[in-house]
Amino acid sequence: MISRKLCERVLAAAASTGADYAELFAEKTFNRSVNMLDDKVQTVGDNVVAGVGIRVFKGLRSVAASTVDTSEEGLIRCALQAAQALGEGKAEISIVLKERRFGDIHPIKLVPGSESLSRKTDILKSAYFAARKADDAIVQVDASLLDVDHNILVANSDGIYAEDRQIRTRLYITAVADKGQGTQTGSTGPGARKGLEFFEEDVDPAAAGKEAARQALVMAGAGYCPAGVMPVVIDNGFGGVIFHEACGHSLEASSVAYGVSQFAGKLGQQIANEKVSAVDDGTIPNAWGSINFDDEGTPSHRNVLIEKGILKGYMIDKYGGRRMGMAPTGNARRQNYSFVTTSRMTNTFILDGEDKNEDIIASVEYGLYAKDMGGGSVNPATGGFNFAVKEGYMIRNGKVCEPVRGASLVGTGSEILMKIDMVGQNLRRAQGMCGSSSGSIPTDVGQPMIRVSSITVGGR
Repeated sequence: MISRKLCERVLAAAASTGADYAELFAEKTFNRSVNMLDDKVQTVGDNVVAGVGIRVFKGLRSVAASTVDTSEEGLIRCALQAAQALGEGKAEISIVLKERRFGDIHPIKLVPGSESLSRKTDILKSAYFAARKADDAIVQVDASLLDVDHNILVANSDGIYAEDRQIRTRLYITAVADKGQGTQTGSTGPGARKGLEFFEEDVDPAAAGKEAARQALVMAGAGYCPAGVMPVVIDNGFGGVIFHEACGHSLEASSVAYGVSQFAGKLGQQIANEKVSAVDDGTIPNAWGSINFDDEGTPSHRNVLIEKGILKGYMIDKYGGRRMGMAPTGNARRQNYSFVTTSRMTNTFILDGEDKNEDIIASVEYGLYAKDMGGGSVNPATGGFNFAVKEGYMIRNGKVCEPVRGASLVGTGSEILMKIDMVGQNLRRAQGMCGSSSGSIPTDVGQPMIRVSSITVGGR
């Protein structure tokens, strides 16, 4: 996108007032989407995001600037603006870039941008009509097929000059059912760092559509969940969103480095039940949240966060690492060039345990089975959270019984980690978009089935 020699000149300009670190991040991203509603294709969208972000450090001072003018004049102007904002001084570092090849473990067979619109609409229609025709009680279906071709260049005063191409594809279906007790929704959103081969090798679009309809139909016939403190079994896949939100964000340097995390200063201490081990792993081939290197040029890692209940590590970007006196871990991410990079998760999940899933259910005399989780809110400083249960059932005498709607889980991350007293063996990941200070980025959440010994369940 930008030649190595021009990057050297731009970084030299950015560091001209005494910066001890300078960085250039360039991108050109193609976003495409096809949407179906009311039994027909409603919209076909294409947009391009292109620009450059420049950042400089001096000690713990940081200045960032961005521009869409990628001419040499425009880039030098942006670099000098960042330099001037940092302060007055003389250049103290020399810029010599060497091209780096990090390799690519994410093979793409069918590049979405090179495939026909008709092929994409065939995939979308298969999912849409499978959901629409599942039952007469399905009153609406909204389905979208999304693909992203994200091309980036990272150059910095550490000598890094590296490019990467990140292609991702995702299908998202929402079904609405009405059985006379008010409407309820069901949804599914499989995705991967793959092209359209994802729908030949991994996901059947029709099966995904039927799953969204099934969930909507189940919940449309459900009564309301009783409130109270009780054991809760949380299933795999998107059930991991609770760990991601209530605990994962509190393990990012963006909160730990400032001492506003519930887990700051607790390395080597027990923060979870000994049955809990968790990782953030950006190296999984073709996974939705995987990266070859992060947005600062640090190679992706498999980072052990918790091992048998003991806090082993944090997720760290360069600036957070400066404040913490620790090395970056390959977790610096941003939505696009206009956002300032910070520490973010990639694929974050609880590892398989030793308990059998049937034993977990059988262990609960009276409680809630959260088969699928929805959205919620979290305070990273306290770990306090409130999450909706998208699909839930009551457990009575060790058996899954009637479905219930309107359930929510209320607690704190530190509390729930200590109360996870059973961990199953059916680890599965699910896809989501995570929003934080550096924008919205793709991440996997995941876990096997777990049991929380007691937690506050909101309901009626």
